[in-house]
Amino acid sequence: MTAPRILIVEDDAEIAEFLSLGLTAEGYEVSVEPNGAGLMDRVRTDGIRLVVLDRMLPDGEGVDLCRRLRAAGSGVLVLMLTARDALDEKLEGLRAGADDYVTKPFAFEELLARIEALLRRDAAPAPAPRVIRYADLTVDLAAKTARRGDTDLGLTATEFNLLRYLVENADRVVSRMEILNAVWGYDFDPNTNIVEVYVAYLRKKMEGRDGSRLLQNVRGFGYQLSMTALQPSRA
Repeated sequence: MTAPRILIVEDDAEIAEFLSLGLTAEGYEVSVEPNGAGLMDRVRTDGIRLVVLDRMLPDGEGVDLCRRLRAAGSGVLVLMLTARDALDEKLEGLRAGADDYVTKPFAFEELLARIEALLRRDAAPAPAPRVIRYADLTVDLAAKTARRGDTDLGLTATEFNLLRYLVENADRVVSRMEILNAVWGYDFDPNTNIVEVYVAYLRKKMEGRDGSRLLQNVRGFGYQLSMTALQPSRA
């Protein structure tokens, strides 16, 4: 795995060298800029994961540079360094888009721990979407509502749970037993037609104004939420 690239933007040569040597020894790929002039280009082209950004630079304010990064849509991690320890100064940096803030003088071990924490957080899996869209179907997982086009489907709790399972497995044929396990919690066949009944309820509510259906019965296998199988109902 490629080592994360860290860019140090610091005009104090001793601090820059100290950080560069320490972070390189920890396995990071490190480069240094003595001012902010090249920051935007370096972040855009060099695959930088994290910027250690001094607040006071010869050619400008680190806070202003951070604002420019965020305005340009950059999601690069920014750890800001400053000799200013007043609370309002820290808040200004954070509100400008910095991810963390370390006050000089600092212990290298603290700065390293902050960097590691930021990189772990950045590498964490993205949260599951709260709204799922499929064709003209919209399922809001937080509000527990579903629409087809502009029409609210008015689902019961069980119907919603069934639709959620189907939309999370869209385009895949799911068996009756898979549905029983996911929606009703059965790991055995209770010899009931409950799946068929609720699929019929759901299919009726989901039917488009033109009679088109997203939910298909795949004979002998199960059910499939499928855009390719979209077709008017003959019922």
